[in-house]
Amino acid sequence: MLFRVAPESGVPLAEQIAGSVRRAMSDGVLARGDRLPAARELAGTLDVNMHTVLRAYGALREEGLIELRRGRGAVVTGEIPHERARVIESVRELVMVARRAGVGLDEAVALVRQQYSREVSA
Repeated sequence: MLFRVAPESGVPLAEQIAGSVRRAMSDGVLARGDRLPAARELAGTLDVNMHTVLRAYGALREEGLIELRRGRGAVVTGEIPHERARVIESVRELVMVARRAGVGLDEAVALVRQQYSREVSA
């Protein structure tokens, strides 16, 4: 199944749904023009609230990855390079872990800058 959620993971369900779409795009499972399930249908399949699915679809729309069309549902419009998709997912995971660990935004950014500088100069 394309979509999976783990309610016990601590990651918001909408973020898990959006992440499933991003991964499917980066893996080549979803391509431009493919249609995603209707929000109501997907909510029923995943046993989540329809508004959770709509939040996920809204985030993907804001990223330019899907278009929401009345009567046609959600359609993949963008393409995301494999490596960029991995970066997006890694950053999202980093933010979740940092928040749980009590690491603030400034500190997290400083840590990323520090690591980036190490990798570039290596």
